[in-house]
Amino acid sequence: MHEAMFWTALADGGVRCELCRLHCRIDEGQRGHCQVRENIAGVLYTLNYGLAVANNIDPIEKKPLFHVYPGSKSYSVAAMGCNFHCLHCQNASISQVNPQINDIVGSRLMPEKIVAQAVAAGCKSIAYTYTEPTVFYEYAYATAQLAHAAGLANIFVTNGYIAPEPLRQLAPILTAANVDLKGFNPDFYRKVCGAKLEQVMQSLLLYRELGIWLEVTTLIIPGYNDSSEELVKLAGFIVDKLGADTPWHVSAFYPTYKLLDAPPTSPETLQRAQQIGFDAGLNHVYVGNLRSGAGEDTFCPACHAVLIERRRFAVTSNKIRHGLCPVCGAQIAGVGLD
Repeated sequence: MHEAMFWTALADGGVRCELCRLHCRIDEGQRGHCQVRENIAGVLYTLNYGLAVANNIDPIEKKPLFHVYPGSKSYSVAAMGCNFHCLHCQNASISQVNPQINDIVGSRLMPEKIVAQAVAAGCKSIAYTYTEPTVFYEYAYATAQLAHAAGLANIFVTNGYIAPEPLRQLAPILTAANVDLKGFNPDFYRKVCGAKLEQVMQSLLLYRELGIWLEVTTLIIPGYNDSSEELVKLAGFIVDKLGADTPWHVSAFYPTYKLLDAPPTSPETLQRAQQIGFDAGLNHVYVGNLRSGAGEDTFCPACHAVLIERRRFAVTSNKIRHGLCPVCGAQIAGVGLD
């Protein structure tokens, strides 16, 4: 148990959590919406500090981040909890906490050891992922400070519901983020995720304002968020507000957790979404989560030469040199593209 950051004491013994955009009021003895922050005698505590529920060494492409140190290894770590309750959560067993069923667990793994293991394994970065890093902010922030000092990049894989002030504090040591923009319909966000689309959009704009490298992922769910009209609006938002160089990952859905009535996403639907992104003016649109691994290559936006070839999260060829296309000399946006 570790005292939380970003909260305000209320006169009646309650507290207001100010870590994410839900701004939960939490009465004494109660937990917030994420179920991993508790008011104990008028003080807010985080209950998952130092308790890793998953830690692995992954290719950075698995996050997915395609424009951050391509082909490198990323030490990936998570603690339990999430401030969303998505019906299609693929990691529900570790993200959805129910004190009566699966209360907070994890193996003790402190920030110093995470960084030491990442360095020893030759990782370029540490990714806070699998669950929602916002709700283990204190754990991630302590680790990120040490990682930054050791020369490692820090990465959030997130639903984009962090409150502005915690993000501003983290920004100087946060290299990149992949933010799920789960759809572009407020009703979809409310019914399927329990959140507000507008808040995620505002968070994305703040990531961009703070200079954090940003990639966006949309899981395409047939019958829920796959209409061409919605995808055109979503791609237009990325181009107009985040920039044409922002990579957009359109990913295949497979029935899971509580969302079992929709079929798996077809390759044709993903190809349609990819083309919508290109037609909107995006320079980099990637297809993900297909068994074939198709749609993962990086092309030069100027001359269309193939620059990075990928198959199932593995980089098989990278022709970018010093951030430039070797054919036409165009600058390719990203971090560590050498």
